[in-house]
Amino acid sequence: MGAPLPKQFLLLAGKPLLMHTLERLYEFDSELNILLALHPDFIDYWNEIKVQHDFAIPHTVITGGEERFHSVKSALAIIDDETAVVGIHDGVRPLVSIDTLRRCYEVAETIGNAIPVVQLNDSLREVEGTESHAVDRSKFRSVQTPQCFRMSQLKAAFHQEFTSLFTDDASVVESAGYEIHLVEGNRENVKITSPEDLRWAQWLLANG
Repeated sequence: MGAPLPKQFLLLAGKPLLMHTLERLYEFDSELNILLALHPDFIDYWNEIKVQHDFAIPHTVITGGEERFHSVKSALAIIDDETAVVGIHDGVRPLVSIDTLRRCYEVAETIGNAIPVVQLNDSLREVEGTESHAVDRSKFRSVQTPQCFRMSQLKAAFHQEFTSLFTDDASVVESAGYEIHLVEGNRENVKITSPEDLRWAQWLLANG
C-alpha cells in the first residue's frame, strides 16, 4: 500500500477497513465467536480506534504469530468446542457477500470443509525459465476466504510443522490428507492490497 499503517487500518468510507470486515461477519451471524489476530505492536492502537469509532461488534483479540499459520494455530488453541465449524477470513476482505459466507459454512458443516473460489477471466501462461506457454484457464480458480473447516480437521492439520508451501489454510488441511471442497465465491470479495483495490471498494460501498 505504501502507507504508514497496515492496510487493515486504512480508512474505507470513513472508518478502518477491518471494521467493515467484522461488521459483515456480524451481519451474517451475530452469534459468531469472532477471534481477531493482530500483530502485538497494533493491539493498543486497535483498542484506541475502537473507542474513536464507537465500534461495538463483539470479538476477542489474540496475538498474531510470525506467519498466518501461527496466528491460526494460536486461535485454535483457545477454541473449546471440538464440534465447531471454524471460518478463517482475511481482515482485508470486507466485501464478502452474505451468500458466500452462508455457502462456506453450510457446506463445511455438511462435508467437512469449504473454500470460496471464482473463475478466472484473464488468460494464463505458465512460465518455465525464459519460455512460456498458454494453459487452459478453465482448469484454474482464484481462491478467496473465508475458508471453513470442521474443528477436527483443523486440529489435525495444524499439528504439522510449518512450511512455506502453506499459502493458505486449505493448503495446510490438504497436506494433512483431507480433500478440499470448492464453493462459489463472489467477485467483489477481493483482498485489498493496493490503492486501486481501496478505491474500487470505496466505489462499491457507495454504489452497492
